[in-house]
Amino acid sequence: MRDRLSWNVALILVVLVQVVCSMFFIADILIGIFGIEREPLSWEFRELIEIGAAIGLALGIVFGAMMLARILRRNRSMEDQLRRASGAFAALLDQRFTEWGLTRSERDVAWFTIKGMTIAEIAKLRETSEGTVKAQSNAIYRKSGVAGRTQLLSLFLEDLLTAPPPQPPLPVKRAAK
Repeated sequence: MRDRLSWNVALILVVLVQVVCSMFFIADILIGIFGIEREPLSWEFRELIEIGAAIGLALGIVFGAMMLARILRRNRSMEDQLRRASGAFAALLDQRFTEWGLTRSERDVAWFTIKGMTIAEIAKLRETSEGTVKAQSNAIYRKSGVAGRTQLLSLFLEDLLTAPPPQPPLPVKRAAK
C-alpha cells in the first residue's frame, strides 16, 4: 500500500512539472503570436524552465514505461487467473456430467445449453434434429434433478458463488541491488 502511494505521489509530481513547463511554453508561444509586450526573461530563468521541462519529459517517459510494464504484468496475471478459473469451471462441469452419468451426446448438449445456445442452434451444430436435442435436454434435466435450462445453469452458478473468491496476485518483489 505504501509503495503504491509513493508511486502515485511521484507520478503526480512528474505530471505537475510537465504541466507547469508546458503552460510556460504555450504562454510564451501565445505571447509571441499576439505580440504582447512583456519584460524579457533572464536567460538563467529560461534555462531553468527548459531544464525542468526536459527532466519532466524524461521522467514522464521513464514512469510511463514503468507503469506500462506493471500494467502488462498485471494483465498477464489476470489472464492466468481467468484461464485457471475457466479450467476449473470446465473441470466442475465434467465432474458433474460424470456424476449424473451423461452420455457423450448429452454432455455436448449440456455444454451448449450452459453456453446459452437455443435448441435450434444446438441441433444445427450437432447436425441432428431439434426433437433429438429436446429429448437429450430432457434426459439431462432428469439426470441432474432440475426442471429446466435455468435451473441447470443455476447449479453451476451456485458452485461458483460459494467457492472462495480468487486471491489477488502477489506483488512482484524486486531483488535489492
